[in-house]
Amino acid sequence: MVLEERFTLSNGVEIPKLGLGTWFISDEDVVQAVKEATQMGYRHIDTAQAYQNENGVGKGIKACGVKREDLFVTTKLAAEVKSYDEAVASIDNSLKTLGLDYIDMMIIHSPKPWMEFHEDDHYFEGNREAWKALEEAYKAGKLRAIGVSNFEKEDIDNILESCTVKPMVNQILAHISNTPKELIEYCQDKGILVEAYSPVAHGELMKNQDVIKMAEKYGVSVPQLSIRYVLQLDLLPLPKTANPAHMKNNAEVDFVISDDDMEVLKNMKTIEDYGEASMFPVYGGKLK
Repeated sequence: MVLEERFTLSNGVEIPKLGLGTWFISDEDVVQAVKEATQMGYRHIDTAQAYQNENGVGKGIKACGVKREDLFVTTKLAAEVKSYDEAVASIDNSLKTLGLDYIDMMIIHSPKPWMEFHEDDHYFEGNREAWKALEEAYKAGKLRAIGVSNFEKEDIDNILESCTVKPMVNQILAHISNTPKELIEYCQDKGILVEAYSPVAHGELMKNQDVIKMAEKYGVSVPQLSIRYVLQLDLLPLPKTANPAHMKNNAEVDFVISDDDMEVLKNMKTIEDYGEASMFPVYGGKLK
């Protein structure tokens, strides 16, 4: 049962192999989503300052009846925070908003502010400053693990050149038809766990006839095939949903995709259009 399985981060901390993503779930609705997920056996909740639902996630954690130490909570430093002082204040603010004594993991949401995601400036100095604040919070016991998100090789190298604590994860867009193999290999070689957000491509894989056929072959849903694919690459999937039926379905992935079929899925034509999500920088768009 995947909900009971764990990856071990480079610092020895265990992290549940399947997480609940909460992007686009409102601060009000996320309380119930966290309660439903934890009742089902989920122990890993992923939020972010940018989602504006940290408060609701914290309320859900308090109300769910599961011991705090049995849960793994991740949040993200806003992409625009690129100075040491701002980062220190931001970390403390997340602790306060979540209402928690510690956060299991905090990661830098993006190497660049969202409005400049496709620009050339990598904010190397700003990321080093933000990282220093995360390192200090980690050493102080406020955070059990620290990492990054949407970081390319050069962004990670920048951190590795000056850090005293290495990033433990890199959370990236990865799914059937969009598997950045070189980046994944690079991270794994460095002992950095790769987390995959939008493992169902923000729902777009549900429209892909080849993926639908493959799911039918295994007698599973498209999301189940997509999540299993990510797990077999040794990545940690973070499917987002507030729907209990979908949460249950997403966790029922105890089947194995054959090596041949994995190759087919790895090499599927890249998705060009992410539907309603296309405006967001991580899906190729530009926020206005």
